[in-house]
Amino acid sequence: MTADAHQPVLLDAALDALMGPADGHYCDATFGRGGHSGALLQRLSPAGRLLAIDKDPQAVRVAAERFSNDPRFQIWRGSFADLETALAQCGMESRLDGVLMDLGVSSPQLDEAARGFSFLRDGPLDMRMDPDSGHSAAEWIAVAGEDELAQVIRTLGEERFARRIARAIVSARQQGAIETTQQLAQLVAAAIPTREAGKDPATRTFQAIRIHINRELDDLQSGLDAALECLKPGGRLVVISFHSLEDRLVKRFIRGQSGAPGSRRLPPGPEARPRLRALGKVVKASEQEINVNPRARSAVMRVAEKCAG
Repeated sequence: MTADAHQPVLLDAALDALMGPADGHYCDATFGRGGHSGALLQRLSPAGRLLAIDKDPQAVRVAAERFSNDPRFQIWRGSFADLETALAQCGMESRLDGVLMDLGVSSPQLDEAARGFSFLRDGPLDMRMDPDSGHSAAEWIAVAGEDELAQVIRTLGEERFARRIARAIVSARQQGAIETTQQLAQLVAAAIPTREAGKDPATRTFQAIRIHINRELDDLQSGLDAALECLKPGGRLVVISFHSLEDRLVKRFIRGQSGAPGSRRLPPGPEARPRLRALGKVVKASEQEINVNPRARSAVMRVAEKCAG
């Protein structure tokens, strides 16, 4: 899939929520193929600046090809968990007017069989967003114990047959290495006794392993903390998530930093002040957008603004 073919989700809604001054400093913390970045640059004045971040070397290459001639734009390869480091290395030392996070795996990553994200296309079982670091899914599956496999699949995939699947993986690898996406997908399908309507039986297991391999929830928590520190008062945090684990974490973070009832994030005492305030209600894609881009069906967007003081 080309950069132009990739369709960013909730594009106008995200930019409307994110934008403050046209000459401000912004961060697209998940560049992907640059849909949000390209649209944001169209709204910035010549004095504005945009830092884009992505782990994926292919995404960084696309960014260099598309925007290298724009002096307002910089791309930094790494995790948004290291936002403060990225800003310092790119010379953007002033606080940000907005941070956008479009979470999860991108459409081009899913579409390329060699990346190993999708059970719909046979390819090497990799799943790393940064293929130059860490262990691949195949490497982890080869050594993880049954209890660890079951816990990851149950917790991160919300899969009720996690123990059956873990047992099947351990049994199958005794006969030979599990090295391709189709091997794993077929193994999972055989282990599950019932089917969810309209959902491939491998969906939850692939989600769980991908999240685990890429430390996505740990990075998200660190990234949210970093974004809060890097925003200026009045700056906006816009987060688009695609499954309940991500959205729950984002919701808890915003509630916790806003001092909402039941929150435990703020320190006790009269000196505690909210650091964020939620803006508006949860935003979801319209039926029209879903018809054009089915990936938008599960998208949930939350917006918060950093408080003064």
